Amino acid sequence: MASCKGCGRPIIWIMSSGGKMIPCDPTEVLYWKRQKARGKIVTRNGEVVSCDLDAGIKEEPTGVGYVPHWATCPVAGRFKKERNRG
Repeated sequence: MASCKGCGRPIIWIMSSGGKMIPCDPTEVLYWKRQKARGKIVTRNGEVVSCDLDAGIKEEPTGVGYVPHWATCPVAGRFKKERNRG
């Protein structure tokens, strides 16, 4: 297991279906897939899914996945790349 270079918390790396490595929190969570939901989850096979993460939802969850670490890292803003404006 790796550690975030910003906050020091444990992370795991999951390869997205597009071939990019995504840092994620190491604990699996339940999710409910919803189009245009603000939440994101990374599945075990690397699919990034829009979802709700609210445990109060009465229906069966869609599955389990990992929260991208940028969503929980207290210093995530340090790692955003500045877009080239030219």
